[in-house]
Amino acid sequence: MRIHKQNIKIESKSQTEFIDVTDKVQEVIDKSGIREGWVLVYAPHTSMGIIVNHNEPMLLQDFLRVMHKLVPLEDSYSHDLFELRRGIKSDGRSNGHSHCKSFVTGISQTIPLEKGKLMLSSRQNIFAVEFDGGRKRDILVQIVGL
Repeated sequence: MRIHKQNIKIESKSQTEFIDVTDKVQEVIDKSGIREGWVLVYAPHTSMGIIVNHNEPMLLQDFLRVMHKLVPLEDSYSHDLFELRRGIKSDGRSNGHSHCKSFVTGISQTIPLEKGKLMLSSRQNIFAVEFDGGRKRDILVQIVGL
């Protein structure tokens, strides 16, 4: 059993953005030399998510609309009441909604690996979903296998 870890660097340009990282993840797999096992794609951030779905522009718009309905930007979030928070350093962003969206999507996905390739269907892609952009982020890719 072998383990290979590598960070992928990404940069979002907008508040909410779907960044397709499928090819970058495959590059890490190729570099690892691991052919059979599984791949963990993990966002070590509390205001972004990792999802697997179809990379189709109209569908991504639907995801944005649904997420806005579930977690509206204009809602009131206790996390954003900076004057009431004690012992928590703030970067000044009102981003309670971003943390809640991350909670909904989750921060990781695990995908099987076969013959050195991600076992995704032709309509599946891996997305890092930014909810608090624009920012520079690291995404951890960990491959475990033979």
